[in-house]
Amino acid sequence: MKKIYLKPGRDASIRRFHPWVFSGGVKHLKEEITDGEVVEVYSHEDQYLATGHFQQGSILVRIFSFEKSEIDQKFWTSKIRKAYHFRESIGLFNNSDTNCYRLIHAEGDGLPGLVIDIYGSTAVIQCHSIGMHQERKKIAEALREIYGDKLDAVYDKSANALPSRYSASIEDGYIRGKSKSQIVKEYGHAFFVDWENGQKTGFFLDQRENRFILNKYAADKNVLNAFCYSGGFSIYALKAGAKLVHSVDISQKAIDWTIKNVELNGAFDGEHQAFTNDVLKYLQTSETLYDIMIVDPPAFAKNKAKRHNAVQGYKRLNALALKKIAPNGILFTFSCSQVVDETLFYNTITAAAIEAKRNVRVIQKLTQPADHPVSLFHPEGSYLKGLVLWVE
Repeated sequence: MKKIYLKPGRDASIRRFHPWVFSGGVKHLKEEITDGEVVEVYSHEDQYLATGHFQQGSILVRIFSFEKSEIDQKFWTSKIRKAYHFRESIGLFNNSDTNCYRLIHAEGDGLPGLVIDIYGSTAVIQCHSIGMHQERKKIAEALREIYGDKLDAVYDKSANALPSRYSASIEDGYIRGKSKSQIVKEYGHAFFVDWENGQKTGFFLDQRENRFILNKYAADKNVLNAFCYSGGFSIYALKAGAKLVHSVDISQKAIDWTIKNVELNGAFDGEHQAFTNDVLKYLQTSETLYDIMIVDPPAFAKNKAKRHNAVQGYKRLNALALKKIAPNGILFTFSCSQVVDETLFYNTITAAAIEAKRNVRVIQKLTQPADHPVSLFHPEGSYLKGLVLWVE
């Protein structure tokens, strides 16, 4: 393997098992290295530190091993098997109520640049680094070894997740097999998941436990699911006995999926309506008084340069929601922007409440579920922040 040498004093974070090597900490490269190559990282004193994938950018190396190893089929199978056993230990296997979950959560499972979601008997791989994408066939083989005949297909959904210089030449598609069904179960609720055309890998699995929490509040309530995507929160509210549920998303595809999922789950006592609309415009013009609002927008910032604009966006959106919610209503509000940390998000919602002139109590803080683990050495992996608020 080719070697990367760090500048003096720039190895402290690696010794604390942080999985990123930043370009500013690296000496001048002694040899030409191609994006995606597996490289070894050394201190300026020529001491081995870690192994990872090289890729030009601010993060120059994404580390997947802190021990010298042969990076072969056995290596990838071992890493994925460890993640499999972790999910097994938290009750996600042989579960009659839930058969969709995240198997690999990038840095949280020691595999930066790789996400694998399981939808019934289909695994959807999404690579965020070209190095991981070059390993996709070995990863698919590891899945075959681990799951056996429990897995019908492995689908690669990496094109839009990779840097733009690679995405144009990459096509999504099946690496192995073909899916037999796109219907999955989550806490007994049925969902159609379109991993070929949907966002991310097809479904927002990170909101599973937060959707479940909605159950205890929704009975006999008027509920708004804003940025509904395929209607996850809407289905939970309807099944919990909500009187009225409105689902709003700017995407017509999302609304079509929401309607399909409502139909999949049978008859409800409550009424459901879906609207293709910009959420801000909908909130400004809606005359419906909602007892519960779920505000779960897409990431407003992908990098620190856009963090200020993201904060202003969250404040404007939540101030409007707080003005519109019924007295003694409940607001579920979220941010999935990694660069907006928990404290900044909390302070932003506080500023929104001051602007809306509403008295607000925190019922509960929310985050991502256990199958989206956060490494103790990589706190940046805690990306999903949520608050359940009581609004007087």
